[in-house]
Order: sequence, then structure tokens, then C-alpha cells
Amino acid sequence: MSGAPEEHRTSAPPPVLVIFDCDGVLVDSEPISNAVLAEMLAEQGWTLTVSESRARFQGMLLPDIGVAVERELGRPLPRGWLDEYVARRAAVFDAELEPVAGAAALLERVAGAGLPVCIASQGSLAKIARSLALTGLERWFPPHARFSAYEVPRGKPYPDLFLHAAASLGADPARCAVIEDTPSGVAAARAAGMTVYGLTADSDERALREAGALTAATLQEVGDLLLTRAFDN
Repeated sequence: MSGAPEEHRTSAPPPVLVIFDCDGVLVDSEPISNAVLAEMLAEQGWTLTVSESRARFQGMLLPDIGVAVERELGRPLPRGWLDEYVARRAAVFDAELEPVAGAAALLERVAGAGLPVCIASQGSLAKIARSLALTGLERWFPPHARFSAYEVPRGKPYPDLFLHAAASLGADPARCAVIEDTPSGVAAARAAGMTVYGLTADSDERALREAGALTAATLQEVGDLLLTRAFDN
């Protein structure tokens, strides 16, 4: 395999574990999640476009979203509002959720290279399981290879989740490769001492680069960079 472009070369050792974010990397859930959120915010009197909702809330834990919304509204949300959001989002997931383009192909390539994989997501384990089942990706991620920010003291942008995933699977953080699509996720992985590939297909490339990611526009290109590093170092 030919060497990586100079701008993407890294002195880090080749990976022994590939850690995937879920939403926006494996499953195309962000447009759905933010459309439902924007709709429910409008019902509370706060009008945001889907893009504005995504810019404000992508990568946040649900309780933190609730706090931020209440701060903006200047009043408490109705009892059970977050539970209703989860239920409404799940209904749309059931009808519309698809894998990110190239996700299955990348997983096949990584598996073919003999590299183990896992998921480290801000979402709950139940949400991860539902997303994988709906998109046909669950066979690559058995339950022991799924990690949620709800299992650690602090979610992204802190390193806790990625360090937990690496420790659980016996991998040196310095030899973990992470695939992310948000600056907070990139920051978390970098704080954990990991190499990060930023998927820019539906994200801000400059923000991902500034957070410390090696960027690529598609999962095909992520795979090219990742597997070049795995075998050319």
C-alpha cells in the first residue's frame, strides 16, 4: 500500500484497536435527532432550524441538553420532556435511520486487516444497540465492544470514555485509532492520547482539524488513511 499524503503522516505507532463514534460516523442519526429536537423546542416557544439545533447540541448528553434548554427558556421543561424526546426520536429512527455511506465497507476492510473495533458513544447503550440493529451493523459490535458516556464520570470532550473503552479491551491508548465527527469527540480522543480521524462529510473540517484530527471527507478516505498507517509504519 502506498504511503499516506505528507499532511496526514503521523509518528504514532500503528493501531491495535479502532474506536468508532456512533452517531454521524456509523449511523446517519444527526439529521433525525436534531429535526425532532427542533420540533419539540418550537413547541416550547424556542424556534431553531435543524442546522441551528445541531450546532448548539450535537455531542451533548441528554441531561445537559435539558439544562441548556431550560436556561434558554428561563423556566423548567415539562415533566418527562426528555423521555418524550427519546420516544419520538426512536419512532423516527425505526422508520428512517440508515447507516452512514461506506460504514459497512469500512468495517469489512478493518476486520479484514485483523484490527478489532469497538464503539464509544455519547448515547446510551440502549440507543447504541437500537441504532446498530436498525442499520444492520450490530454483527461488528458485540455487547462487550459497546461503550457509553453514561458509564463514565464525564462524557466527551473529556477522555474518560475513550480511556474506559481502551482499558476494557486491554489496548494501549497510544495505539488506539478513533473515528469521530465532532470537535468535542476529537478533543476527548486527543486528551486520551489517541490518534483521531475526523469525518468531514457532514461536519466542519476546520473545527475538526483545529481539535487535532486527521481529516477525510468520506469513510472510504478514512479507511485509506487508517490502513496506510496500520501497515506502513
